Amino acid sequence: MERSEILNVNRRVYDAMAAANDPLCRPAKDSELADPLGTVDAAGWLGGSIAGQRVLCLAAGGGRQSALYAAAGAEVTVVDLSGAMLELDRRVAAERGFRLRIIETSMDDLSMLRSGEFDLVIHPVSTCYVDHISVVFHEVARVLRHGGLYVSQHKQPTSLQTATKPTLSGHYLIEHTYYRGANRAPIPDDPRSTAAGRRLRERGAAEFLHRWEEIIGGMCRAGFVIEDLVEPMHCDAEAARGTFAHRANYLAPYVRIKARRRSEATPTSDNTLWLPS
Repeated sequence: MERSEILNVNRRVYDAMAAANDPLCRPAKDSELADPLGTVDAAGWLGGSIAGQRVLCLAAGGGRQSALYAAAGAEVTVVDLSGAMLELDRRVAAERGFRLRIIETSMDDLSMLRSGEFDLVIHPVSTCYVDHISVVFHEVARVLRHGGLYVSQHKQPTSLQTATKPTLSGHYLIEHTYYRGANRAPIPDDPRSTAAGRRLRERGAAEFLHRWEEIIGGMCRAGFVIEDLVEPMHCDAEAARGTFAHRANYLAPYVRIKARRRSEATPTSDNTLWLPS
């Protein structure tokens, strides 16, 4: 698929999801806004306060992320491909009295933003919607100040390889190749997908599998130090077969990564994973 076609497909999917009040397109709740930093930073990665920090919520429209970071005292810019998703951010900002800068663009084109403009970039699950994530990581590195944080969440490669619905014997089969080739194709829709599957895949979207070397290695090559990595827990040993929580007992659906922008003086190599001292 050409880049323009990928963008158009995914924009239409999220415009429709916003119109349908999909669970992924619902603004932050009062209970979450009462403790915004506790809601977004249970791991304590952000240091206890982000008041006054310049925060980019990347590919994060929908009225949730922008509201929570604004409520925590940050100066927030929210970027999203979907105009309908950004309309939710405008609505929440008007209702709550938040000041937001709202920009409609793809995550791999941040040319309208200045170099070193942000202290913190927050990037919820969305890198699966572009075929080449190295461009995204280099754009994030450019707009983030040296020493700034990049907190991102991604769909795990093996989860995208694997069927969303179990076999009759309860097994989840790997159905898609890991190495997708230079002209990679999106992961095909699963026609057997259930409600649980729709939490793993957005029906109709063009989604791409990225290998670990593209995710972790790509961040390092773009100028980041990986400081921490967690796999958010969604499993339940007692969950019914075929549910989202049942599948998560076998396959972690997501990974969340804390990375810090290196200074220009720090040496780097395409084959080196730099860890903090």
